[in-house]
Amino acid sequence: MDRGSAPYLRIVEELRRRIAGGELAAGDRLPSTRQIVQEWGVAMATASKVLSRLQEEGLARAVPGVGTVVAGARTQVQDLTRQRIVRAAVRIADEEGLAAVSMRRVAAELGVSAMSLYRHVAGKDELVHLMADAVYGDDPPAERIPRGWREQLELALRQQWRIHRRHSWLARAVSLTRPEFVPNGMAHTDRLLRALDGLGLDANAMMHAVMSLLSYVRGAAVSLEVEEQARTETGITEDDWMLAREGELEALFASGAYPTLAKVVGEPGLDLDLDSVFEFGLRRQLDGVGVLVARVRGGRRD
Repeated sequence: MDRGSAPYLRIVEELRRRIAGGELAAGDRLPSTRQIVQEWGVAMATASKVLSRLQEEGLARAVPGVGTVVAGARTQVQDLTRQRIVRAAVRIADEEGLAAVSMRRVAAELGVSAMSLYRHVAGKDELVHLMADAVYGDDPPAERIPRGWREQLELALRQQWRIHRRHSWLARAVSLTRPEFVPNGMAHTDRLLRALDGLGLDANAMMHAVMSLLSYVRGAAVSLEVEEQARTETGITEDDWMLAREGELEALFASGAYPTLAKVVGEPGLDLDLDSVFEFGLRRQLDGVGVLVARVRGGRRD
């Protein structure tokens, strides 16, 4: 490999050499992305690309709770199931984002040919559909249902937030305007509708209220994937990112162009993160539903 090659390819070649020479045997852990960053002095995104390339070549596989290891014997095609394929795809999306999921990438994770996957899944679109169904099913609606409509909605929406927290790619995988029929996801929607049933709202108002609530959760969750990708690519947390820009922010505020923003941000005790923003917005959304219910019970339909 010549010196003009991409940095990640030079690292791939070195790790490939170690595997071929027996220095790294089947089942041995490969360097993590952070170790690659430290050893070769590259960016986190480059390190992730190294491991992805080795997995695509069938030389490595990701093991949950362990990391990326040297691949051993290939999985027998007859051992493949739709569930194994979906779970492998979910692991990839959780670790690297939805864009990293492809039939080829999942096949490399499982140690089989890409063509063997098509016996169980029609393609990536169906795979993503099944992934969404699987993660909604991992956290089904609770059996205990609170009495009040607001408590029911709070419980259901916070549960959805937790699902998005664990699977930051989900917001991009689910469309509210062209929804797929995801059975486990539909169970969550049904639960929201049940909370509003019997309050005097007509079908139109019920569906609009539920769609507004779902849109709020999804909109808040979009930032989760952006933050996760930024952290993976740079290794910098949200707090570290803000600390590194304190000087720039102070200079902007000193210009006097943003007096109200400067005053509010400068107040002691300001605590702002994705979870606090979600909680604040959730309460205000439910306040709005409360106003709607009160108006309907008072005989108003506008």
